[in-house]
Amino acid sequence: MTMIRPFIPTDMDTVLNIWLEASIKAHDFVSPDFWHSKLNLMQEVYIPSSETYVYEDAEGIKGFFSLYNNTLAAIFVDPSDQGSGIGQQLLAKAKSLRNKLDLTVYRDNKKSIKFYQQNGFTAIKEQPDEHTGKTEILMAYYSTNQDT
Repeated sequence: MTMIRPFIPTDMDTVLNIWLEASIKAHDFVSPDFWHSKLNLMQEVYIPSSETYVYEDAEGIKGFFSLYNNTLAAIFVDPSDQGSGIGQQLLAKAKSLRNKLDLTVYRDNKKSIKFYQQNGFTAIKEQPDEHTGKTEILMAYYSTNQDT
């Protein structure tokens, strides 16, 4: 059975592995050492302080996303499962939980920018990432069924 469900503590190792592998693959313009150096922060700060959901099927966890307030702080799919619609399903779930979402994505990550644009996100501005110095794009999504 395939489902998107809330993160539980026993998911941590799998989620961290997906995050690390997918980060290194998607961000070949940033040293892998940078991502390895952030593993403890992901485990001890970012995941615990976020609202995280995992995509799970009969074979196990294939991807996840994390929300921090109205920010899509993370969305990652296991590299071996990318292109199979999992990211689309995860993003749809995230959008169902918020009327507005924002995120940052590296300008050099063309594949992800295209994915976000195809899913209703609009580029707002560019800014340097405080951790890597690389240019990132702030993007936003607004639900069309807002009650305002």
